[in-house]
Amino acid sequence: MKPLFAVAALGVAGFALWKVAATFLLPVVGIVLGLLFKIAIVVGLAWLALWFFRRNDKGERGTGGETA
Repeated sequence: MKPLFAVAALGVAGFALWKVAATFLLPVVGIVLGLLFKIAIVVGLAWLALWFFRRNDKGERGTGGETA
C-alpha cells in the first residue's frame, strides 16, 4: 500500500507544481508570443512595402533608350 501512496503524493505534488508554474509561466508565454506576432507584422509590412516599391520601380529604371 505504501508505493500507492507515494505515487498518489507524487501526482498531487506534480499537479500543484503544474498549477503554480502555469500561473507564472502563462503570462510570460503570452508576452513572448505577442512580441513575436508584433515583430512578424512589422517584418511583413516592410517586406510588402519593398515588394510594392520595387514592382512600381521596374518600369522607371533606365533602359538606355530614353530621350529627354
